[in-house]
Amino acid sequence: MNAQQTSIAQTCLAASHDGTMDFPSIVGTLIAAGFEGYAVDYRRGTGIYYLPDGDSVELPAVAAPGPVAAIFRADAIAAAVREAQAGAPGYSYRGFCETVTAAGCAGYMVSFPGRRVVYYGRTAESHVEHFPQ
Repeated sequence: MNAQQTSIAQTCLAASHDGTMDFPSIVGTLIAAGFEGYAVDYRRGTGIYYLPDGDSVELPAVAAPGPVAAIFRADAIAAAVREAQAGAPGYSYRGFCETVTAAGCAGYMVSFPGRRVVYYGRTAESHVEHFPQ
């Protein structure tokens, strides 16, 4: 991983939190920099960005506002994703994080080649969202 790729990952992570880049822009930027995906761990407050050769960089992210709920509610996570995709009034990534952790989401993994996001709970239950076409 070179310094420029690490900087791009840091920029994208910060932009998600401050609302200056939306998900499609972040994905495009990371793909252009050579990344194959990333993962967010709400319990540890980290984001990990992966290159195809297995190299990665772990960055501190904003931790979940509270503990991750024990019960995984895929319907609530899917609804939060739909709000994000629609750019619902008042949407923020922070609010998204609060909603999904309250719905039992412990983290998520984004795969660019797979064009999907896998949200998972504390008991390894999961919900898959495919990138919009």
